Amino acid sequence: MRFCLVLFGAIMALGVLALPRPAEAGPSHAIAMHGTPLYPANFHHFGFTNPAAPKGGTIRFAAVGTFDSLNPFIVRGTAAVGLREQVFESLMARGYDEPFSLYGLLAETIETPPDRSWVAFRLRPEARFSDGTPVTVDDVVYSLETLRDKGRPNYRTYYSKVTKIERPDARTVKFILAPGEDTHTPDREMPLILGLMPIIPKHVYEKRSFDQSGLDLPVGSGPYVVDEVKPGARIAYRRDPNYWGRELAVNRGRYNIERVVYDYYRDSNSSFEAFKAGLYDARPETDPGRWTGEYDFPAAKAGQVRKIAFKTAMPSGMKALVFNTRRPFFADRRVRIALTYLFDFEWTNRTLYHNAYKRTESYFDNSELSSHARAASLRERELLAPFPDAVRPDIMAHGYEAPVSDGSGQNRMNRQKALALLREAGYDIRDGKVVNAATNTPLSFEILVATPADERLALVYANMVRRAGIDARVRNVDASQYQGRLDAYDYDMIFYEWSQSLSPGNEQSFYWGSAAADENGTRNYMGVKSKAIDAMIEAMLAARTHEEFVAAVRALDRVLMAGNYVIPLFYSPTQWVALWNRVKVPPRTSLYGYRTDAWWIGAQP
Repeated sequence: MRFCLVLFGAIMALGVLALPRPAEAGPSHAIAMHGTPLYPANFHHFGFTNPAAPKGGTIRFAAVGTFDSLNPFIVRGTAAVGLREQVFESLMARGYDEPFSLYGLLAETIETPPDRSWVAFRLRPEARFSDGTPVTVDDVVYSLETLRDKGRPNYRTYYSKVTKIERPDARTVKFILAPGEDTHTPDREMPLILGLMPIIPKHVYEKRSFDQSGLDLPVGSGPYVVDEVKPGARIAYRRDPNYWGRELAVNRGRYNIERVVYDYYRDSNSSFEAFKAGLYDARPETDPGRWTGEYDFPAAKAGQVRKIAFKTAMPSGMKALVFNTRRPFFADRRVRIALTYLFDFEWTNRTLYHNAYKRTESYFDNSELSSHARAASLRERELLAPFPDAVRPDIMAHGYEAPVSDGSGQNRMNRQKALALLREAGYDIRDGKVVNAATNTPLSFEILVATPADERLALVYANMVRRAGIDARVRNVDASQYQGRLDAYDYDMIFYEWSQSLSPGNEQSFYWGSAAADENGTRNYMGVKSKAIDAMIEAMLAARTHEEFVAAVRALDRVLMAGNYVIPLFYSPTQWVALWNRVKVPPRTSLYGYRTDAWWIGAQP
């Protein structure tokens, strides 16, 4: 919250904050998912950019793996990195100072009624593709129909909600939206989803086999064009000297660098060695051991490389050990709580991760959407009132609190609490083993993993539960087998990480809706079926104001945490990036963290 107040103050200082016109009162320059957009129609630039940044230079990034396609919109092939961001634009641009707001890009205005049953976009007359051809309504319609019919499954899911397309005039396109099957009201997120639809030129792609991967040079309306392609090894982008949108407010201070290069490396270790040698300029880091102990190479010691921990207001998401409650022995919540007590975070964080992480205590930690350390508001209590047994009083009072150990690795007190809960659940200790008191069957389960990092942590946790007399086995399988077993829910326990945004929406039903529990291939990996969860998701999707939305998400968070469906693990509250000194960054980051398109090369202006 303090970060948000600082952000608000900074934008006030820029002189750009005025009372913006609501996006639903006729055509508007912007739209917010909830409430009104932050920036008015006459704003000069986003607060996370530096409009005085110099232009020019080259920046080099690393990518791991390979690529064999220049089409990022289809399932076939492996597309090169950067295509969507550098080459293809949308009707609107996201404002990263806000949870979910869009501002005009290819479209100069957006219009949608209060019920969001339709949305209309009016195109800018100056918008052009990189070959000089104007962007037209035909291109917008072609993009939707092509992506819906031949693109990735997520395009098909969303764009199929458009039931009719109208053309009020030569520069305006109007999408009529279908009501939801359950709510019988339009999906309130759809106007924004359509605003973020990539626009492709019909005159180019109707002559190609769109659903086939290949290396035909892409054509878009974005700030860069493809400059160099070495399949599987390198892709480079060059700033389009004729880019039509360079003076738009949404672009000021962005796309400053003349050439953007991605070199591919076999793995993270080889790419790190290349970074140390100065072969590329910017390295996001995810390994806490490397971040805390391996950036002591000569260039770093000489001050040529700096480490930055960018603060972000993004939700942590939930990285966790997941119980499959479809298994009878995990159906009892007391067993799940007992096994949570046996995970010693303090020892694990110190021994394996150099104390780099914070314990996760919410599905939306590190953001205003989290219920952790917050008392339930009046609105939350109203939402949860029909479900009096869904949330424990302590979680209503202050959110979920994870068990804490002394960090010694013994974890005796929490082990005693775990064994007491297991006895309540009908288990007994016999010959040093936890067994079902009625059947004498040992409490035993398997942890399924597919990566070395997960295997290492799984083995540590298995050792922790064995000390309590529980048999936990770790099975490492290849990636394809792992995904197949996940899709069929054929496991006892897995590692998984649900990412979250500042504007959670329809995907929450896919994560933990009751209907998703019995449908193969969803992300309801715990198998939860809860009327309270379904009701909180429905309230979240129906929210009209920011306050209503936050209350619904926090209430959902409380129900999920009270169910103990996972053992919450940990997260980093900052984004770790190492930069060679030639790369400069703005003084302030967005709510979503750093944005590479706001960086520049050379002196600090």
